[in-house]
Amino acid sequence: MNAGLMRQKISIIIPVLNEAQNIQGVLQKLQPLRENGHEVVLVDGGSKDNTCELARSYVDQIMTTDKGRAKQQISGAKMATGQVFLFLHADSFLPDKADQVILTALHTGQSKSSFWGRFNVRLSGNHWLFRIIERSMNWRSCLTGIATGDQAIFVSRTLYDDVGGIPAIDLMEDIEFSKRLRKLSQVICLKSTVITSSRRWEKNGILKTILSMWYMRLQYFLGVKPEVLANKYYPK
Repeated sequence: MNAGLMRQKISIIIPVLNEAQNIQGVLQKLQPLRENGHEVVLVDGGSKDNTCELARSYVDQIMTTDKGRAKQQISGAKMATGQVFLFLHADSFLPDKADQVILTALHTGQSKSSFWGRFNVRLSGNHWLFRIIERSMNWRSCLTGIATGDQAIFVSRTLYDDVGGIPAIDLMEDIEFSKRLRKLSQVICLKSTVITSSRRWEKNGILKTILSMWYMRLQYFLGVKPEVLANKYYPK
């Protein structure tokens, strides 16, 4: 592989809120990437548990900011020092050698300085419906050029800056971010899999969660403001 590509530093940006139960497992998985010269940036939204204390020795940078996934990711990107940003949810696990997977795709693909993409996603639960949901999510995102945060979106710093960064909205920031990105660059759909927690689906009911998510997207498409949708998605 081109030596210049391999020297590109990836900043893995993780927004967290009260993730003490899961955070060490997620971060331990990322330590080989740190050993390869990449960095992990943790942005806490004001956790009431000991998330930050548990995470501190596993990350390169840590900060506390206002609650809100978009706000936290924006803050993380401002701190990050890499040429590539990878936005990872706190309940998701990257595949082994994720850095090599990304950089190899760049070497064989499009522009080496202005690019973005996502991984395939797999839900952690064993229910057969999860397998259908996963396949639908992965197929749809490649077809439409719209990725979700669960798919661990990665983007070059150059392209991130060109689109004005992640939109500072209360919900659907991943959808709006993808729309902006696809106007300038075709999405890279990696077959390697990110495993993300199915806890929300299992807690609220699989079918109910599907209907709720599609309803939210329809409302957003019809012009309902993100802050209104956020109040429904994150009830007080």
